[in-house]
Amino acid sequence: MAKNYRIAVIPGDGTGPEVVREAIKALDAASKKSGFTTEKVHFDLGGERYLKTGEILPEGTLEELQKFDAILLGAIGHPDVKPGILEKGLLLELRFKLDQYVNLRPVILYQGVETPLKDKGPEDVNFVVVRENTEGLYSGAGGFLKKGTPQEVAVQESINTRLGAERCIRFAFEYCRKRNYRKKLTLCGKTNVLTYAFDLWQRAFNDVAKEYPDIQTDYAHVDAICMWMIKNPEWFDVIVTDNMFGDIITDLGAMIQGGMGIAAGGNINPAGVSMFEPIGGSAPKYTGQNIINPIAAIAAAQMMLEHLGEASAAGLIENAIKKVVARDLKSMSAGHMGYSTTEVGDLVVKHIAE
Repeated sequence: MAKNYRIAVIPGDGTGPEVVREAIKALDAASKKSGFTTEKVHFDLGGERYLKTGEILPEGTLEELQKFDAILLGAIGHPDVKPGILEKGLLLELRFKLDQYVNLRPVILYQGVETPLKDKGPEDVNFVVVRENTEGLYSGAGGFLKKGTPQEVAVQESINTRLGAERCIRFAFEYCRKRNYRKKLTLCGKTNVLTYAFDLWQRAFNDVAKEYPDIQTDYAHVDAICMWMIKNPEWFDVIVTDNMFGDIITDLGAMIQGGMGIAAGGNINPAGVSMFEPIGGSAPKYTGQNIINPIAAIAAAQMMLEHLGEASAAGLIENAIKKVVARDLKSMSAGHMGYSTTEVGDLVVKHIAE
């Protein structure tokens, strides 16, 4: 009997539904060819629902989502909703409550995709960032004193636990070993200034490293990481870091791999339900125009299949993406691809079928 996976689909806001539609087309084509099925259940979550009902994450939704094999997310962010409401109330809430403690971000430059880096090509840009996803500055600790007055004080605290750092670091070592590329893991931090948080991270990193003698280890300050990602990205294999630094360097990574239109990520709970998404946001100015690039969402579906153990189907999607970006698209930018959003999805499906 063919295996069936239950996938929760959150199309979300802006262009999210448009790119998710194309990701599902690729998912269906790959699953059909690989001999398994997917049952997809759509969840109405995001800005539109919040504006209509005042609800961000309705009661019982988290419990329901835990029953799925994976979550495919389009985008969260609405121009009529104050920044921070949806991000904290939905995105961070899902990551924290579902304990998706790793944010996994491949930074891979495919043949045919332009990079702003001079004299660099696909052989130079091929690394992965493992970002801690539930602690740090994003944990929400802090507050205001005398808000709205000239004496106002704002405090935002970075919460780092040994458990949180160590499990993220261990995931990174395991991933580096499984990836089997350069077998080098770099810790990204700021030990010279953030002497408490990254002292903890460095000690956890050194302790776990003893269990992985086959993995070469390295350390660099976050500012140096940014510098070397631009100058010598070929130095990196897997980078592990905290929540804030990971958020920053993965956007830099997206730019050097060709832009937000091709960058996908996963929010991983190795023992629970994980969520996969394009990282480019909702891009509301392009909503409904059928011109947004869906490759990142399709790559998110590819990452989801790989996580579920369907390596063959994931490979079908990745190879189709490589062909589309090398042979078909004029640009990764919305409105300049030479094809509509729907047509790009059709091209991916065509290459999967071939």
